[in-house]
Amino acid sequence: MSALDPTTSDSAWRVFLVFVRLGLTSFGGPIAHLSYFRNEFVERRRWLTDRSYSDLVALCQLLPGPASSQVGMALGLRRAGWPGLLAAWAGFTLPSAVLMILFALGVTEYQGIVESGWLHGLKIVAVAVVAQAVWGMARSLCPDRLRAAMAFFAAVLTLSIPTVVGQIVVIILSGLIGRWMLKIEPASGQSDGGYSVSRRTGTVALVLLVLPLVLLPLWAVASGSPLAVLLEGVYRAGALVFGGGHVVLPLLQTAVVQSGTVSTVDLLAGYGAAQAVPGPLFSFAAYLGAMAEGPLGGWAGGLALLVVIFLPAVLVLVGVLPFWESLRPRKDLQASIAGVNAGVVGILLAALYDPVWTSAIHDRWDVAMALVAFGLLVVARAPPVLVVLLAAVAGWAMTG
Repeated sequence: MSALDPTTSDSAWRVFLVFVRLGLTSFGGPIAHLSYFRNEFVERRRWLTDRSYSDLVALCQLLPGPASSQVGMALGLRRAGWPGLLAAWAGFTLPSAVLMILFALGVTEYQGIVESGWLHGLKIVAVAVVAQAVWGMARSLCPDRLRAAMAFFAAVLTLSIPTVVGQIVVIILSGLIGRWMLKIEPASGQSDGGYSVSRRTGTVALVLLVLPLVLLPLWAVASGSPLAVLLEGVYRAGALVFGGGHVVLPLLQTAVVQSGTVSTVDLLAGYGAAQAVPGPLFSFAAYLGAMAEGPLGGWAGGLALLVVIFLPAVLVLVGVLPFWESLRPRKDLQASIAGVNAGVVGILLAALYDPVWTSAIHDRWDVAMALVAFGLLVVARAPPVLVVLLAAVAGWAMTG
């Protein structure tokens, strides 16, 4: 396509084919995904202008949920309507989800894998990956002393109250402190729109977003059902992830480990493996669903939790799109979101210690291996998939 035509539409099938190729090749995490998307949809296919793409990225980075996946879903919506949104999500997500479910089935079938050296290497590389995420997020989301102090306070509070309630308190307090104390200049200008979502549809989506946050906890408390507890925890995790996909780790840890659904060992093994597959980090939920004991498990559990964790991201995106032009100039909203982002850096910093460090690091050799992996990621800027493979080989060699 030689000329930009934002009104041009494609079939949902064509959108799916474009995104499934990206889902098979997009290694490197959310920031890398956004770069792949820009090359594909702004420069190569010219689906939208660079300015429109930048505005969409800015919106999705402010919303809870996986930013790169939300950008992809919005692009699918823009290009092929509601079927395009679903096609973009499925194409970008299913390749990594299938790989994570297959990995979970392998761990479940062959119990000796859990104690293998290469799997211990995956747990160690998870330390380096989370440390890299904390480092990168702190530099971008805590650029001044106040937000750095907020992040440290959030980490202390999260470690002091290591529960779901503690994480929610941290997010609320961070938003309030940001609202009162931060001075954030909102983006200027207007985007060109292009998303056929009415305000009525957006309102319905926001109501549907909130309802499970109210009803699922009531169901879990009233029934005591492990299924209700699992679904409530995973949906809440998907609804509260600010600042990037890596923040899903501590939120899912409280949802599945503390409930006894998945062990910490299995959690970290899957998280390490998730770094070696392309596509969104939220596909980690498919691994947890496939590993889960109880009413869910295997392929059904993996696909079910995959849908549950992405559902809030879809609803909040659809809910906010028609109101964004009127919301983006509000300084108080921008300041609150900046405060929440500082708080989630603290939540991830706390998770770096517990459960990531405490479960993976046992001796000085583990520390050395984690430092090498961190250096490769941060200093050498080696591809994450290469670092993960090297860690798995090193773990196998150390126990071989």
